[in-house]
Amino acid sequence: MSSSNPSPEYAGDLTSDAAWALLKDDPKAQIVDVRTMAEWSFVGLPDLSSVGREVHCVEWQAFPSMAVNPDFVGQAKAKLEGAVADTPVLFLCRSGARSRSAAIAMTRAGFTRAYNIAGGFEGDMDQERHRGNRNGWKAGGLPWKQS
Repeated sequence: MSSSNPSPEYAGDLTSDAAWALLKDDPKAQIVDVRTMAEWSFVGLPDLSSVGREVHCVEWQAFPSMAVNPDFVGQAKAKLEGAVADTPVLFLCRSGARSRSAAIAMTRAGFTRAYNIAGGFEGDMDQERHRGNRNGWKAGGLPWKQS
């Protein structure tokens, strides 16, 4: 599993492939998608049905104001019912920025294995300013679905 941790504030960054491997190998591992409701609806979500789990959706920031959700930690803990301090919790956003902030917040709340999925769901923009082609969950060919 490839993990880099530029700071002790959270467990580190995982590539989408490493995150998928952790989800497949550890039945306790959970994923929290911190994007907005609009992103979940219109862009899609990881499909974890093959590993017998669901994505927990908790907005880090609310659209359209993009104000940080003041109850993010409480809402995430509620979704992660049964998770303990050393449960691997993977955080996902569009490109890895909001999810890094969420991983830091959850580490401060006592989760010792809070990871950021670097590259996020859509990844970085390519030379034509499109996402979903360079890196991230979708570009990695990992399972996902749209509603």
